[in-house]
Amino acid sequence: MATQTEAQKELAELIVTSLNLEAVKPADIDPEAPLFGSDLGLDSIDALEIALAVSKRYGFQLKSDNPDNRTIFTNLRSLSEHIEQHRAAA
Repeated sequence: MATQTEAQKELAELIVTSLNLEAVKPADIDPEAPLFGSDLGLDSIDALEIALAVSKRYGFQLKSDNPDNRTIFTNLRSLSEHIEQHRAAA
């Protein structure tokens, strides 16, 4: 399992908290593992919840009609990188 960066740790905690994933510890989310269709069992509703939590925490919108969403939400690493890029611009 890849090691989480500080930004990924913060994001993993946000995901676990906002989705009430009681059986998952933030540190157990592999930054390289798929967020959807994996052990986490996340679905499209969870993606909306994550997007809402990200907008509240980081101050920018993850738009549902963004053609890059599949890439952005691939795994913890890709989502974290996207947030870091846009957070700096916000």
